[in-house]
Amino acid sequence: MNLSVTDVRQLNDRFRELPPEEIIRKAIGLGGKSVLSTNFRPYEVAILHAVNSVMPEIPVIWCDTGYNTPDTYRHAEKLINKFNLNIKLYVPQQTRAYREMLMGIPEIDDPNHAIFTEQVKLEPFKRAMMEHQPDIWFTNLRKGQTTLRDTLDIFSLSNTGVLKVSPFYHWSDARLDTYINKRGLTDEFRYFDPTKVLGNRECGLHT
Repeated sequence: MNLSVTDVRQLNDRFRELPPEEIIRKAIGLGGKSVLSTNFRPYEVAILHAVNSVMPEIPVIWCDTGYNTPDTYRHAEKLINKFNLNIKLYVPQQTRAYREMLMGIPEIDDPNHAIFTEQVKLEPFKRAMMEHQPDIWFTNLRKGQTTLRDTLDIFSLSNTGVLKVSPFYHWSDARLDTYINKRGLTDEFRYFDPTKVLGNRECGLHT
C-alpha cells in the first residue's frame, strides 16, 4: 500500500461520518496487513471491541512497559480473555530492576528520560512494527489528547508511511462512555504511563 497525503485526505472526506465499525471495514477493504495497538489505558476497550468485532484474528500489539498498575494488568487480562485477543506482547530488552538501579523513572527534564522512553516504549514498538510490517495500523488516537494529535484525523500516515486509522478520533469521553455502557463493557481508569507523566504529553509513538 502506497498512499499519498491526498489519498488520505480523500479517505477522511469519504468516511468521516461513518460509525467506527464501518470505518474499520472500509480500512480493511483497502487491502494489506492490519494490526491493532493497545496499552489498555482508559477507553481502549472501545477500540478493542470495535476492531475485534470486525476482524477477530487481527494481531493486537501490546508493548508492556513493565510499569502498569495492578488494576491495568487485571483489566488487560480480563479483556484478552473476553475478546480472545490475538495478543502479540513486546517488552523492553532491559529488566525493570536493572533500569531502576541505573536511573529509576527520570523526570521529564532529565536527559535520561529520553533513554528511558526509548527503552520502555519506543524500541519495543519499533521492533513490533518491524516484525509485523503492517500496511494499516488501528489505534485509539482522539482529537483533544495532545497538540500533535489535534493535527491528525481518522486516517493519517505514520512517519514510515503506514496508514493509521483512529475510528473514534472525533469522539468525546462522554460519547465513548455511552458506547461502552450500551455494550455492557467495563473500563479501568487507574492507569500510569511512566513516559508521559502528564496526560496531555505526547508519548512518542505518533511523532
